[in-house]
Amino acid sequence: MRAAGQGCAADPPRGVRGQLPAQGRLRPAAPVGPELPQAAPAPRAVRSRGHAEVPPGERPPFVRRVRHALEPKGARVRVMFMDEARFGQQGTLTAVWAPRGSRPTAVKQTRYEWVYLYAAVEPSTGFSSALLAPHVNTATMGTFLEVLSREVEPGDFVVLLMDQAGWHKARALRVPDNMVVLFLPPYSPELNPVENLWQYTRSHFLSNRAYQNYDHLLQAGCDAYRALTPEVIRSVCRCDYIERGS
Repeated sequence: MRAAGQGCAADPPRGVRGQLPAQGRLRPAAPVGPELPQAAPAPRAVRSRGHAEVPPGERPPFVRRVRHALEPKGARVRVMFMDEARFGQQGTLTAVWAPRGSRPTAVKQTRYEWVYLYAAVEPSTGFSSALLAPHVNTATMGTFLEVLSREVEPGDFVVLLMDQAGWHKARALRVPDNMVVLFLPPYSPELNPVENLWQYTRSHFLSNRAYQNYDHLLQAGCDAYRALTPEVIRSVCRCDYIERGS
């Protein structure tokens, strides 16, 4: 064994096959079999996640809670998802059709008016209920639940899935008798298909434009929501993981 500083060659990394000549330089062995061509890299959009990960075993209990909530209750059970989105004068910029070689531009405001769109959707039918408001808080959330409660058919029972925002879990929030609320696992936006609806709405109806004031934003939100047909909602909000977990 040589002491440190006497030019001892380092051992090759584990898993690397090669020949080590006397000079001490690693020469890779010839590859076994032909090399496979690699696909050229391409840009891919990514989605943001929370910094914390979902605890192990969190999602299977969630699916069991959904299955329990769907047990017969003497009424037609309707599974819906709920979420809120904020849009405002900051706006969204999206790609547009333009002549080759051109550099299209779009307006980008720096003002700070905005509105919140509350929405619940039933992916299986395309049914939806919505409310536009200037804030997200417990009082407005309660108002939205009352609106949803009145808009479903008499005798229907709603299983409403949503994330764990503070105003969703507030003690003061009153849930109507014809529904039950189930909370999605933390840091799991991909489990809520309403997230897809927000992306669709922003890119198709609320992008590359300017808004004069709050009233203009309110009208734009109403117009965008009314343009969402049940067929579009069924397509954009398709969700089958509950059936797969049953």
